[in-house]
Amino acid sequence: MSAAGAAAYIGIGANLGDARGNVQRAMLRLDKLKDTKLTGQSSLFRTAPVDADGDDYINAVARIETRLPPDQLLQELQALELEFGRERPYLNAPRTLDLDILLYGQQTILTDVLNVPHPRLTQRAFALIPLLQIDPFIAIPGMGAAHEFIPGIAAQAIQKL
Repeated sequence: MSAAGAAAYIGIGANLGDARGNVQRAMLRLDKLKDTKLTGQSSLFRTAPVDADGDDYINAVARIETRLPPDQLLQELQALELEFGRERPYLNAPRTLDLDILLYGQQTILTDVLNVPHPRLTQRAFALIPLLQIDPFIAIPGMGAAHEFIPGIAAQAIQKL
């Protein structure tokens, strides 16, 4: 990736079907997106659903370098979710694959369809812990060092697989 690329962090989760396999395959597919290269990945983690129902989730975070602008990256991620059979019958429904842009460079983005940094990144162990595993010193634009939010998620159960 050239200097024009941006580092982005993608939250990956699934709790339907072969959730573990879907997360692992999605990680590989991120490396095949146009103008994008996978440059880091966390371990897999098991977590209970938060504000949702269904089976436990398998979660991970991927770091990519991409030349895709944020809105186009979102479109590519949503197409990948559909490829994996994602359905959205209701808010926070169980899913075969969920891909979220957690961070996109140092940008703060607020549109009708995209909110970056992800609005619940600092409140969810399943996103924050894998992110910190990739980059323990990462800062969240407009919020500060990511590790400073650990006390707020300490009560959330998360198991490294």
